[in-house]
Amino acid sequence: MQNFTYQNPTRILFGQGRIADIGGQLPAGARVLITYGGGSVVKTGTLAEVKHALTGVTVFEFGGIEANPTYETLLQAVELARREKIDFLLAVGGGSVIDGTKFIAAAIPFAGDPWDILAKRAPITSAVPFGSVLTLPATGSEMNDGAVITKKATQDKLAFSNPRLFPQFSVLDPAKTLTLPPRQVANGVVDAFVHIVEQYLTYPVEARVQDRFAEGLLLTLIEEGPRALSEPDNLDVRANIMWTATLALNGLIGAGVPQDWSTHMLGHEITALHGVDHAQTLAIVLPAMLHVRREEKHAKLVQYAARVWGLHDGDENARIDAAIERTREFFESLSVPTRLSAYGIGADAIPALVAQLERHGMKRLGERRSLDLAASQRVYELAA
Repeated sequence: MQNFTYQNPTRILFGQGRIADIGGQLPAGARVLITYGGGSVVKTGTLAEVKHALTGVTVFEFGGIEANPTYETLLQAVELARREKIDFLLAVGGGSVIDGTKFIAAAIPFAGDPWDILAKRAPITSAVPFGSVLTLPATGSEMNDGAVITKKATQDKLAFSNPRLFPQFSVLDPAKTLTLPPRQVANGVVDAFVHIVEQYLTYPVEARVQDRFAEGLLLTLIEEGPRALSEPDNLDVRANIMWTATLALNGLIGAGVPQDWSTHMLGHEITALHGVDHAQTLAIVLPAMLHVRREEKHAKLVQYAARVWGLHDGDENARIDAAIERTREFFESLSVPTRLSAYGIGADAIPALVAQLERHGMKRLGERRSLDLAASQRVYELAA
């Protein structure tokens, strides 16, 4: 196991009715800006519930944060926050709203062009504190310090992180996920699944605890993901998916192990150029990525085949083939297609995707930095 330092300061308020408890999590006299997305939290009554819990608190609102939060929209929130002297942010929504709120939190006190936070990795020396009310389990943003932001003007989709950007608290009420459309439920399961895989399917370092945690989370998603679609009112299923998605990316299973993230980097470019949902891009890329890199991931792929998919017969390469195919079939069973062509993207789009990787400095990706641009192109081609 590799050396690691692990600390996660986010307080989790899990369960039905926990929105009522958020007032006690805020500093006295706070001026709060509630951020949210396209209006589903208004239609479902979640925003009203949050505002009721903040009775007596000075509250402002900013809606319209996109499914892939854009720099242009978030700057409007930054201007509002600065103008109204906001000193606490409250994200109400899914991972995109929380990601966007992290950027807002960092940008409010930032001196200079806020895009430098992403494009130039400018240091974040302070940030406005914030909390979240999660309505869509998927990204794990409710319990980590990372975010991904898109600049629409230049079609750049970039990630950043900073320890100052952990939420102070997050409310996880599985009942808030019951109104989600099937596409968002399925996307959340796929997103969490690939988050786990990016930290698990690398190479062995004798991190037995992390491996078993990761395998247990994967098995939970395989069992509960289809049930979330076939039993849409099952609150126990939603609770397990919600907590799994949080644990998938709160740093616990990634502590002391090598991490990959190349599937995400290739997926980001598909979203940036073609507008495909983030989770859908992961479903497109992952099976092809595993095929292209099967030799360097051989040992963990064999372990994955056995422990996650119960594949013990035949030679190791046959088991790896079967495990990758089972992964593809799992995504497809959730109605998340796994080919570029299923989204109307032809092979002629691949050179532009590779060029984007090069422009963003993604020339050596993966846990061993072995995925060069030629290998990335092969992944895209195999995913066509």
